[in-house]
Amino acid sequence: MFPIKDHNPSHKTPVVTYIIIFLCSIAWFYELSLGSELDNFFQSWALQPAEIVAGSSLLTLITCMFLHGGWMHIIGNMLFLYIFGDNLEAKMWKMKFTFFYLISGLTASALQIYADPTSMIPNIGASGAIAGVMWWYLLLYPKAQVDTLIFMGTFFRKITLPAYFMLGYWFATQVFSGTASIWQFSTWGVAYWAHVGGFVAGVLFVIPYKFSKKTYKKHV
Repeated sequence: MFPIKDHNPSHKTPVVTYIIIFLCSIAWFYELSLGSELDNFFQSWALQPAEIVAGSSLLTLITCMFLHGGWMHIIGNMLFLYIFGDNLEAKMWKMKFTFFYLISGLTASALQIYADPTSMIPNIGASGAIAGVMWWYLLLYPKAQVDTLIFMGTFFRKITLPAYFMLGYWFATQVFSGTASIWQFSTWGVAYWAHVGGFVAGVLFVIPYKFSKKTYKKHV
C-alpha cells in the first residue's frame, strides 16, 4: 500500500517539513554526483552500528537521516513525510517538531544498533524518523482518511482507508521483516528495526502529549 494524500488539512505552512525534504533532496543529488566515490562517502557519513558501539563516528547518527540509497527510497520517504508531517508540525511548535523528528531518528538507530551491534553495513535513510511521525499521526488521527494506491500485479487501484488501518498494516510488516532479518530468512542487511524504533519513539512522545490537560485545552 502506498499513500498519496490524506483528507486532513493542516491549514498551516509546514516550514520544518519542507526544510527536511529540501535537505534530503540536496543530499540525494549530491550523492548522484559522486559516482565511484559514493561508497567512500557512505563510509564517512552513513551509520555503521559497530562504529557507534566503539564510540566513533557519532555524528553519523544524525547525518544518516538525510541520506538515501535509491530513487524509490527517497521518493517514498519524502512522500510519507509530506503527507503526514504537516499535521504534526501544525500541532506543536516548529522547534518541538524538529526535536521530535530527530529523537525519532535517533531512537530508530538505537534499536537497529541493538539488533545488530557488530554490523559494518552502512545504514542510511529517514525511514526511522518518519516512522515516528507516522505513529504520532496514527494515535492523534486514527480515523483520518488517506488515499492509497493498492498494487495488484501490473495493475493498481486507488482506495481510501482510515489511517489506523494503513499505518497499522505498515507497522506489522516492519515487525515481521525485522524478525526475519535476524534469522537471515530474508531482507538481510535491511534496517527494518529502525522503522520499529521510530514507532517506539512516536509512542513515547505522543502519549504524554495527547493526554496532558494543557494540550487538550490548547487544541480542542
